[in-house]
Amino acid sequence: MSDNAKTIRLDKFLSNSGLISRRGVKSLLKKEEVTVNRQRVRESGTRIIPGKDIIKINGEPVKKSELVYYLLNKPIGYISTTSDEFQRDNVISLIDTYERIYPVGRLDKDTHGLILLTNDGELTHKLIHPRYHVPKTYLLTIEGKVKPIQIKILKKGVLLEDGITLPAEVSIEKETKNKTVLKMTIHEGKNRQIRRMCTALRLELIDLQRIAFGPLKLGKLNLGEYRQLSKKELEDLKKSTERG
Repeated sequence: MSDNAKTIRLDKFLSNSGLISRRGVKSLLKKEEVTVNRQRVRESGTRIIPGKDIIKINGEPVKKSELVYYLLNKPIGYISTTSDEFQRDNVISLIDTYERIYPVGRLDKDTHGLILLTNDGELTHKLIHPRYHVPKTYLLTIEGKVKPIQIKILKKGVLLEDGITLPAEVSIEKETKNKTVLKMTIHEGKNRQIRRMCTALRLELIDLQRIAFGPLKLGKLNLGEYRQLSKKELEDLKKSTERG
């Protein structure tokens, strides 16, 4: 095995450590807060040998954490960012773990359902990267009835201020005189995308729930409850990022 085969990029090593996100790694390197064998490093592409080179952040040795993966049924009212100036309830507070974990992508405060939390920085990067188009499935409860032309536009693509959305898979799950429940699968992650799609088509969205993320299914997990991924779920999740 060549020396290069034994090495790993510094930014990948740090994000995989579970101590910091990939975006945070760039900030640390820019501030010259990372050292490799006592030498300050600024280049994210610097190659290191795990287990041999001594990596420190602000003088503290970096040790790779045990990788953990949690599937949470997020309740309404919880935010999915890692920090918040208003000190609102955070999804991370619902998980009982000593590891430093991060939500994979976001669900806005008023949306409930499936969200993945992990300290696997490399997998997180792939799951949220536009290249891989990992599908996300939602149940939308709409006030009144949805017109066929509105469903057609949802399927084809809705013009938003930041461009036309990719084609979505849409079906009517339930329809009454006063409400319509749509099942929608999207393949991208624009900010508050589904809410903006509904606004653009003048659909009054009453409730929004995510029920699937790639191969992961919410199932019968109650609001606020969580569980660790099974070995098969993790394998399937990783495979979903290999088709990009």
